[in-house]
Amino acid sequence: MMDGRPSKLDIQSQRWSICMEEKTQTQIEAQVFRRLLQHLDERKDVQNIDLMNLAGFCRNCLAKWYVAASEAHGQSLDLNQAREIVYGMPYPEWKNLYQKEATPEQLQAFNASGRGSGPNDA
Repeated sequence: MMDGRPSKLDIQSQRWSICMEEKTQTQIEAQVFRRLLQHLDERKDVQNIDLMNLAGFCRNCLAKWYVAASEAHGQSLDLNQAREIVYGMPYPEWKNLYQKEATPEQLQAFNASGRGSGPNDA
């Protein structure tokens, strides 16, 4: 709730709580998250900048959200640790093995979206 109104996520969570126990909901959400990470791991060909341009988030965003959620639960996790969870390996290694140079078209779309100032943001 940023402006006093519940977020879409809060509303959706309330809908789910009507039909299942909170523990079950959390277990399902965790399983879905693990499946998303598995899917992204299987699709290393999909670049972060493509994810940003199409969906407005990328693997780095997931890592940042992981850090924020950890902190909200009183756990200490730095961005490099979270990236290793999301990428399945140290981030510099993943970048070296799988990240390609962004094309001018990808950069143009990314910069036009207002989401960042260049490929290091994706």
